[in-house]
Amino acid sequence: MAINLDKLVGFHESALKIRTERMEVISGNLANANTPGYKARDIDFNRAMQSAMQEASSHSSSHASSGLVRTNDRHLSGNPSSVAANFDMQYRVPTQPDTGDGNTVEVQAERNRFLDNGLRYQASLEFLNGKIKGMKKALSSGGQ
Repeated sequence: MAINLDKLVGFHESALKIRTERMEVISGNLANANTPGYKARDIDFNRAMQSAMQEASSHSSSHASSGLVRTNDRHLSGNPSSVAANFDMQYRVPTQPDTGDGNTVEVQAERNRFLDNGLRYQASLEFLNGKIKGMKKALSSGGQ
C-alpha cells in the first residue's frame, strides 16, 4: 500500500508556507512603521488557505497542469506557482486617524498580529511533528 505524504502533511505544509509569508509581510510593516506614505499590508490567511487547498486538489487530479515536463520517472514533479506566490495582498484599513504622513502602520496592532501568527505557526509545527512521529512509529511497527 502506497503512502501519500501529501495527504499526511499537505494541509500543515500549506499552513506553514502561508504563515511564513505572513510573518514576512508583518515584519515588513513593522520595519516601515516610520516610513512616510507606507501602507500596511497583510495576507488573508483563510482565503490563502482555501486557495492553496483548491490548488492542491486540482493538482492531484491533473498532474499535467503544472506545465513542467518530466523527462525521467525519477524526477520530482514540480509546480511553478507555489503556494506563496498565490496570496492576495491586501492593504490594512487603519483604525486610528492619520498622523499626517500617510503611514497606516499601527505598531502595537502589528506586534500583536506577529505574535499571534507566530503562535499559530508553532502550533502547525507541533501538529506536523506529531504526524511525522506517528508515521515513523507506524513504519517501525510500533517500536516492536
